[in-house]
Amino acid sequence: MAGHVAGGLESQRGGAGNGSPPAAVFHQDVRIPGGTFAMGDPFGEGYAGDGETPVHQVSLESFRIDSAAVNNAQFAAFVETTGYRTESEIYGTSAVFHLTVRAEPQDILGTVGDVPWWLNVRAADWAHPMGRLSAWLEAPDHPVTHVSHNDALAYCAWAGRRLPTEAEWEFAARGGLNQARYPWGNELQPLDARGVPEHHCNIWQGVFPTGNTLDDGFPTTVPVRTFESNGFGLYQTSGNVWEWCSDWFLPKYYRTCAAVGTVENPQGPSIGRGRVMRGGSYLCHESYCNRYRLAARSSNSPDSAAGNCGFRTVAVG
Repeated sequence: MAGHVAGGLESQRGGAGNGSPPAAVFHQDVRIPGGTFAMGDPFGEGYAGDGETPVHQVSLESFRIDSAAVNNAQFAAFVETTGYRTESEIYGTSAVFHLTVRAEPQDILGTVGDVPWWLNVRAADWAHPMGRLSAWLEAPDHPVTHVSHNDALAYCAWAGRRLPTEAEWEFAARGGLNQARYPWGNELQPLDARGVPEHHCNIWQGVFPTGNTLDDGFPTTVPVRTFESNGFGLYQTSGNVWEWCSDWFLPKYYRTCAAVGTVENPQGPSIGRGRVMRGGSYLCHESYCNRYRLAARSSNSPDSAAGNCGFRTVAVG
C-alpha cells in the first residue's frame, strides 16, 4: 500500500441525466489518493467459492467516492424528478428478512429459495423497505435498499456519477490500512479503555437467524454515517448494507490478476455469473456469512434486490 493519506471531503452536485438533480441533492465525496495496494484475503479466511485469493498488487489512479452509501432521501429525489420505477416495484415483490416484515399476512408470499429467513413480500420496495406498512420517510438518512444493480446504474446516470470498480471499493474501504481485516484493524471488537468490547459496525449479534441480541443497538439498517469513519473518511464499509460494484463476478479472476503482476486500474472480468457486492450487511454473522471483512466478496444477478443491499457512487471525471 502506498501511503496512508486521509482523503479530503468535497461536495459534488449531480450532473445532467433523466432530469436534472435538485440543488439539495449532493454527494459528499472523499478524495482517494492514487496508489498501489495488496488486494484480497491475506488470512485465508474467505469462502473458497468467492475467489478472495490470491492476494495481488493493484495500482489505482486517484478518484472521488461517496463518504457514505446513497440514502433514502437522495434516492427519493431521483424518483421524484424522473418518475423512475425500480425493478422491485415493477416485479411487485422483494425479499425482506423474516424478523423485520411489516406487512399484511396476505402480502407474505412465502420464502425465497432455500433461505427461509428471507420472505418474498408483496409491495416491498425502496419506499416500503419492510413491506407495505413501512415507509422510507421513517428513515431518510438510512441507506436505500431494495435496489438492483440496474437501479443503481439508473441513479448514477441521473446524478452524473458511476459505481465504483471492485478494486476502487476495496482500496477506499481499507482507509489506508495495509491488509487489515476491518476498516479499524484486525480485531472485530477491540477493547475500550475500560476493557469493554467496542462495536465498530452494524452486523448481527446472537444466534442467526432467530435471535438478535441487539448488542449494537440496531435491529436493521442504521443511518449511513453511524460509527466512526475509516482513515480516508468513508463510513460503514463493513456491515449495514451490501454495496454494488461495477464489476462482473468471476471467482477465478484474482488468479488472472496475480499472473499479470501489478494490475493497473482493473475493471473486472468481461463475463461473470452476477455483479460484485461488497461490505456485508446487518445480517452478516461469523457463523453464516463472515463477509464483513474488507477482502470479502459476494455477488448477485443484476436484477436482484433485497432489504440489505444498496450502493455508493464515484464522481465522473
